[in-house]
Amino acid sequence: MQYRKFGGTGLTVSRLCLGTMTFGLQTEEAASHAILDKAADAGVNFIDTADVYPLGGTEQLAGRTEEIVGKWLKGKRERFILATKAVGKVGPSLWDQGASRKHLLDAIDVSLRRLGTDYVDLYQLHADDAQTPLDETLEALDTIVRQGKARYIGVSNFLAYRLARALGRADVLRVARFVSVQPRYNLLFRQIERELLPLAQEEQLAVIPYNPLAGGLLTGKHRHDVTPTEGRFTATVGKAGEMYTQRYWHEREFHTIEKLKEIAAQTGKPLTQTALAWVLANPTVTSAIIGASRAEQLTDTLGAADLTLDADLKAKLDEVSMEYRWGDAAR
Repeated sequence: MQYRKFGGTGLTVSRLCLGTMTFGLQTEEAASHAILDKAADAGVNFIDTADVYPLGGTEQLAGRTEEIVGKWLKGKRERFILATKAVGKVGPSLWDQGASRKHLLDAIDVSLRRLGTDYVDLYQLHADDAQTPLDETLEALDTIVRQGKARYIGVSNFLAYRLARALGRADVLRVARFVSVQPRYNLLFRQIERELLPLAQEEQLAVIPYNPLAGGLLTGKHRHDVTPTEGRFTATVGKAGEMYTQRYWHEREFHTIEKLKEIAAQTGKPLTQTALAWVLANPTVTSAIIGASRAEQLTDTLGAADLTLDADLKAKLDEVSMEYRWGDAAR
């Protein structure tokens, strides 16, 4: 396993981060713990979760993933960098969501209780809450940091201009500053290269992409004309299945994957490893978030941490995926 500094902080994390959104719905507790064991044995020291997980679960299931992770961490918490997120809807009340001071101060306490710890290393906004003033959100997060409940704060799914504004407001208010961004990024979704990644590089933000394998599509195991029976493109994960289908399940993407498989074959490595190694080859990327519903699925992904793409191979991957760089506007 390789390790890298977490942006401009003094923290060091593994180049692969274990995502846990399958835990508690697609994956039961025992299998989830087996996945955590395998990742830890491979040197992964960075775990990411969220208070709304498991993916595709109901509000009643929200928090189940944190509970599963918390049980596994008992007795070994100090060995891992632990990240969680808030903002998603986790209860019936109108204020059981968003980035208001009320919700965030409540949400961190609930997450800590489920995780069985008195602090998280990284507390992230799962999404941008445009209905709450940034100053209110930033001051609430600063309170959480000052109380020792989080060491650092970050964001996920933020547009570059909103993140830039939040950084500026934090400097003006002299409150805790975001140190990381968690965006979607893979060979089939490269739009963040236009503005978000340059911003992250300039501001020394850690970049921890999710969906590096496009929900499993970049494993190359799916066919456009065959309806999947398990995984993120099924009704098993509720509305999340619809979301992933809308994101990736298109003829254009499958056509691109066939080209990518031909290139990956030249390396003698699976497309899974090649696609993940491509994400890690971006110098702005700190750690890529990988997930699994079974421990054996980690075999290929964990191997990507030590796979270096030569310049010619990376250039070929870049060329095939170029149409995804700027999004639909460029087509």
